[in-house]
Amino acid sequence: MMLEPPMKQLLHKVPSRYELVNVVACRARQISSEAESAGEPLDDKPVSIAIREVADCKLDEVLQEEV
Repeated sequence: MMLEPPMKQLLHKVPSRYELVNVVACRARQISSEAESAGEPLDDKPVSIAIREVADCKLDEVLQEEV
């Protein structure tokens, strides 16, 4: 099974694999919690959504909103 987007592409956005795992896990929990609170079903798994957000550079905006 291939990871899409590739790990190399993700590591250009986040400096280390360990930080990438932590960022994706944190965002995936947020996505899951938001969907559960709103009562909306998710089309994809929260981790897949979070990975795409990292690849599309959308995660920086989301994390800055929380600070």
